[in-house]
Amino acid sequence: MLKDHYGNLISTSSREAQSNYDRAVHLFLGANFGAVEGFTNATTADPNFAIAHAGKARALMMTGDMPAAKAALAQAQACAAHSSPREKAHINLFALMLSGKAVEAREAVRAHVREYPRDALAAQLCSNVFGLIGFSGKVGREAELLAYTTALMPHYGDDWWMTSMHALSLCETGQIDLSLTMMEQSLATNPRNANASHFKAHAQYEAGATEDGRAYLTGWLEDYDDRGVLHGHLSWHVALWALQQGDETAMWKAIDTRVGPDGAKGLPINVLTDTAAILYRAELAGVEVTASRWKSLSDYAAQCFPETGQSFADLHAALSHAMAGEGDRLANITDTAKGYAGDLIKPMAAAWGQIARSDWTGALDSLIPVMAHTERLGGSRAQRDLLELSYANVLMKLGKTDEAQRSLSTRRPVLADAPPLAITQ
Repeated sequence: MLKDHYGNLISTSSREAQSNYDRAVHLFLGANFGAVEGFTNATTADPNFAIAHAGKARALMMTGDMPAAKAALAQAQACAAHSSPREKAHINLFALMLSGKAVEAREAVRAHVREYPRDALAAQLCSNVFGLIGFSGKVGREAELLAYTTALMPHYGDDWWMTSMHALSLCETGQIDLSLTMMEQSLATNPRNANASHFKAHAQYEAGATEDGRAYLTGWLEDYDDRGVLHGHLSWHVALWALQQGDETAMWKAIDTRVGPDGAKGLPINVLTDTAAILYRAELAGVEVTASRWKSLSDYAAQCFPETGQSFADLHAALSHAMAGEGDRLANITDTAKGYAGDLIKPMAAAWGQIARSDWTGALDSLIPVMAHTERLGGSRAQRDLLELSYANVLMKLGKTDEAQRSLSTRRPVLADAPPLAITQ
């Protein structure tokens, strides 16, 4: 048996399969386009290479092609008889994911990495704010993510992927300087690690480095394939910084060509959440957003997320429906909200509807029980600033300006000095 890049035994004797597998893992962990092709090449070189079929399934999941992902996983399971115990367990992790058993998958990953800590493609499932810990809906999930990457770090040394994952955990728990240092280390080893460029943008956002962050990410994106899974979301960061600098032309160009449904090539959850967030943050900052934009996004949300269950998507779908005046769609979310933070989605959906109707007193009542537990909804601090700013805006609409300022100063100091809210200007 050969070994992969991380030293794990793999059930193939084909050097070509091994090489293509390692390349595919490298591309996947760096959020670069081409992982599906790499895993396909590995299985072409060795059709019985079960874990490569599983890798292809995982890569297809990140393109949103779930039928093809399930077919690739079925092929992995069919070939798994002669695989090692690690590989069989690895394949089972993806089977749990694809069957929607997120809680079981999260616990299985934890157990797996204790025994096989350098199984990076498996460890990846619980890393990042969009992973199984990030979308757990649990209080303290940011600290849990930091504990997870902290435990794995000694097994990876200066590996560029794990360094960037740990740097994000540090960033989301407020350790910005150390996060930036580690991000630079990751990028020095692999400058085209899109995860590191993304997380560097988060750290720069948290540091209030708007000008430097926008310049850095704009330049980095020039050489990033627009089919890469993070292309649209990185463009959202650029659009957000353009908004903060008052460059509406650049903001709308990014939204229309790289972030929104008409231009982005990424996952529907990113297209929906990023577009809804930037549109409403633009409105909060005093930028006019046409009704047609909200209607188009509401239609997209209804098409891609017709049923509730993915709370982070439901949060932004509800916002889109409320701002578009689609009461029936909004009511469906309010009535059927489920998933890891479904109990928070119901009051948030009510709040968005009240905000759309300028019922500021009702909106405040709906928001208050949510604001203590916003981390449960998922996403990064930068993404959840949508809620922080909405809450502050509602307070100011009610004449509670001092309370709004205290809220931002204590909860999100990075926004407090110059809140991007039109009512303060």
